[in-house]
Amino acid sequence: MASIFTRIIAGELPAYKVAEDEHHLAFLDIQPVNNGHVLVIPKNEVNHLFDLSPEALSALMIFAQRVAIRMKKAIECKRIAVSVIGLEVPHAHVHLIPINTMDQCNFSKPKLNPDADELQAMADRINAVN
Repeated sequence: MASIFTRIIAGELPAYKVAEDEHHLAFLDIQPVNNGHVLVIPKNEVNHLFDLSPEALSALMIFAQRVAIRMKKAIECKRIAVSVIGLEVPHAHVHLIPINTMDQCNFSKPKLNPDADELQAMADRINAVN
């Protein structure tokens, strides 16, 4: 069965996309740990990040770097945190989270629930950055 991320890639489910190329997709997490939280995924469904080939892993991280640089320009924050947990969805993914303090990257705290307008506004801000 296709993961929720594969269904997003296929266009079966909506997403607030912030970057895309032939092999990768970046979109806002709809239940972020902090505002502007982005998920970066390979379009090829692979369960674990470290099951990617070295070339695919390198390409994913280079794509994530490009997204993080744009996020940092669009969102006022000290850092873009990077996290790889991989328990939530059986599809390799990297979390990019704008932070000013460590607790803004805490996956144990309750998630935020921004509405569609807030998510679209954040996607628009990131997408406006070249």
